[in-house]
Amino acid sequence: MNAYLPFLMLPVAFGLMFLGVQVAFAMLLTATGFGLLTFGPAVMHQFVEKIDDLASNFVFAAIPLFVFMGAVLEKSGIADRLFEAIHIWTRRLPGGLAIATVLMCVVFAASSGVIGATESVVGLLTIPIMLRYGYDKRLISGVICAGGSLGTIIPPSVVVIVMGPLANVSVGDLMYGMVFPGLLMAGLYLVYVLALCILRPAHGPRIPPDPNDPSFVQKLGITARNLLPPLGMIVAVLGSILGGLASPTEAAAIGCVCAVLLTVVYRRFSWPGLYDSLLKTARVTAMIMAVLLGGTLFTGVFIGGGGINLASSLIREMQLTPWQLLGMVLFILFIAGFFLDWISIVLIFLPIFTPLVTGVGFDPVWFCILFLIMIQTSYLTPPLAPAIFYLRAVAPPEITMRHMYAGMVPFIGLQLVVLSMTLYWPALVTWLPGVAMALR
Repeated sequence: MNAYLPFLMLPVAFGLMFLGVQVAFAMLLTATGFGLLTFGPAVMHQFVEKIDDLASNFVFAAIPLFVFMGAVLEKSGIADRLFEAIHIWTRRLPGGLAIATVLMCVVFAASSGVIGATESVVGLLTIPIMLRYGYDKRLISGVICAGGSLGTIIPPSVVVIVMGPLANVSVGDLMYGMVFPGLLMAGLYLVYVLALCILRPAHGPRIPPDPNDPSFVQKLGITARNLLPPLGMIVAVLGSILGGLASPTEAAAIGCVCAVLLTVVYRRFSWPGLYDSLLKTARVTAMIMAVLLGGTLFTGVFIGGGGINLASSLIREMQLTPWQLLGMVLFILFIAGFFLDWISIVLIFLPIFTPLVTGVGFDPVWFCILFLIMIQTSYLTPPLAPAIFYLRAVAPPEITMRHMYAGMVPFIGLQLVVLSMTLYWPALVTWLPGVAMALR
C-alpha cells in the first residue's frame, strides 16, 4: 500500500481545493501529511532543503518585477493612448474595434505578461465603445477574454518564469519557443474576427466616416506619440532577453524602469499611483510564491516517495506509444483546466509529466509550449474560466454569463487549432531556440 501513497496525494489535494481550502494550503497540508506518512519526521529536512532551493532561485526574482511593470501600466492610463494609436488604423475595417482590442491585448501581453491586468484594463476601455457601436455581445466577450489571456503565450510571460525551473528548462529557450505559437494564436484571432464581421456585418459594424477624422499625417503623429514609446519598452525587455543581453530577471528590471519612465513622459506619474502599484505587486507576488512553496513541497514528497518511478512502471505496463502517452497527458491537462487555475496545473502536473514525456524522446521545450497552450485553454473553459471572472468584474449587466460562455467557444477552437499545428510542426517551437543557440 505504501508504494501507492504518492498517487493518493492528487485526489486528497483536489478534494481539499474543492472544499474551499486555498491552493497553497491544500498542497502544503497534503505534502506535510503524506511526507510524515512516507518519511516520518525526517521529511522536515527535505522541506528545509526545498524551501532553500526555492528562495535562492534567482529566476523567480523576475516575478515581482514583471508584476510591478504590469501594475504600473494598469494604473498609469497608458491604455487609452495605445487604443487610440491602434484604432485610428483599424476603424474602417469590419469589426475594427474588436481587431484593435486584440492588437492592444498583444501589446499589453508583450509589455507585462500579467493576465488579469491586461483583461481588466482593456475591458474597461473597450467594452463601452463596442457596445455604443452595436457590437455583438458574444464577440465582445470572446475578444476581451481570449485577447486578455494572450499574456500566457506571448513573451514575456510570468507563467514561463514559473515553468522553467520546475521543468529544468531554460526560461530563455521557452521565451524563444513561444514566439511563433503566440503570434500564430493572435493572428488566428484577428483572421476570425475579420472573417466573422465580413460575413455577418451586424456582429461588428464598420464605423462611419467622420469629418473630424485625422489625416494620414496626423495618424502618423498620433502613432509616433502613443505607440512607439510602449513598443520601445517591449523591445528593451524582449530584445534584451532574446538577444542574450540580459537574463529574464534583469530584463524585468529594465521593464520596470521603462514603465515608470513612460508614466513620467505621459505626465501620468503620481506617488499614490506608485504606492498602489507596489501594494498590488506585493499581494500578487505573495500569492504566487505561497503557491510555489506549496507546489514545491508537494512535488518533492511525490517524487521522493517514488511517484515518478511508479508512474513510469504503470505506463510501461500499459504499453502506450510515445504519441499515445503525449495525447493522454494533453487530455488530462485539458480536463484539469476545467477545474484548476494555471499555477495549480503547472505545479502539480509539470514536474510529474515532464520526465515521462521527455523519457520517451520528446523535446522538453516543445512539450512545455504544448503545456502552455493547454493552460491557455484553461482560462476560457468553464466552470472555473478565470478570464470570465475577470470580465464579469468590469462588464456592464447587459453582458450576461450566457454571452460570455457562448463567446468563448470559437476562441477555444482556435487555441486547439494552434495546438494541432504545434503538434504537427514542432519546428514552430524548436527552430527559434536552435537559431539562438547557434548565434551565441
